[in-house]
Amino acid sequence: MASMSEPGSSTANIYVPDEWSEAADSIAYDSVTSPPPVSFICGAKNSGKTTFSRHLLNTLLQRYQKVAYLDPDVGQPEFTAPGFLSLTVVDKLTPDLAIPCLKTPERCFFFGDVSSKRDPSTYLKYIFTLYDYYRKEYCMFDKSKSPGRTELPLVVNTPGWVKGIGYEILVDMLKYISPTHVVKINISAESKNLPGGAFWSNGDCDGIVNIIEIKSARQDSFNRSVLVQKDARLLRDLRIMAYFRQCFPSDKPITTIKELAYALASHPPYEVPISCIKIRHLHCQVPSNEIYYSLNSTIVGLAVSSEGSEDLPWCVGLGIVRGIDTFKGLLYVITPVPQSILEKVDLFLQGFIQIPTCLLQVKGCRSLYVSSNVLPTS
Repeated sequence: MASMSEPGSSTANIYVPDEWSEAADSIAYDSVTSPPPVSFICGAKNSGKTTFSRHLLNTLLQRYQKVAYLDPDVGQPEFTAPGFLSLTVVDKLTPDLAIPCLKTPERCFFFGDVSSKRDPSTYLKYIFTLYDYYRKEYCMFDKSKSPGRTELPLVVNTPGWVKGIGYEILVDMLKYISPTHVVKINISAESKNLPGGAFWSNGDCDGIVNIIEIKSARQDSFNRSVLVQKDARLLRDLRIMAYFRQCFPSDKPITTIKELAYALASHPPYEVPISCIKIRHLHCQVPSNEIYYSLNSTIVGLAVSSEGSEDLPWCVGLGIVRGIDTFKGLLYVITPVPQSILEKVDLFLQGFIQIPTCLLQVKGCRSLYVSSNVLPTS
């Protein structure tokens, strides 16, 4: 029976080279505590950026009580479901470097896609806004007026898209964030690596930023990088299922896809008045008379437009629109977001994050997500 656990090896099989440990130690212990280090991790796809970032987080947490983590990887995010850009404050060590875990971010945006290529300008706007929030809340504040607050180091883990538009996005991020440390993970296929030095700055900031170049963790007998190939779609589906597993108590026996499908199908949804919700489609346009058809049986971002500007609504989580009753004017939504927070939501964001097909095709389970009683708007 299919399991909901994410594939991967245990920490015992994760190899952290001495070069990686030395790089993490130099960031954590060779830096001044104020302002704390801002680390930017970049490199080719599957080179080990996420594993190094987890190791760096653990190293920083041995010196600092908390560490901020800015995650621009909408396809394989570290602490959220796919489609999010987020800023998370971490205060506990990661016990297993091989297994990601869900955390509630401090702030996040729902981009609604697993790649930035569909809308790079909005993607960058979200990243810059998250970084500005970090600067305001955890870096540039008046210590005399806020004696209980402390500055936090920041780790920025980036996607592996480092060519073409992906390279341009990376350069824009580096110029805006201006990190104190840039960690470039190189692989043996040199054509896939980023350029040497401060490639984003025309060579005018080599003395300001600490550039650390390390190799991917494993090499074969010919000194070629051994890259960990991942089934990206499977990992995204498992992360989405892990997110909606939070709708139920942790002690409820749900360990398989079939058990989760049955549990979600029988879970009482929230009733959300249509009159209280605005609907925004991301990356596409939908005719007004097709809005509810397009919304039914989909995953939406749950946002609060009153917090932040209208174009940059903070998101509080995901929901499954299980059904729509236009006669009663109600949306039926399944979400692990607490009711106290859900009551603030006034905007649904629909992108291209989909319900995993395996949840809709469980044998013997009639999916309650797919409803036939949705009427078009008048």
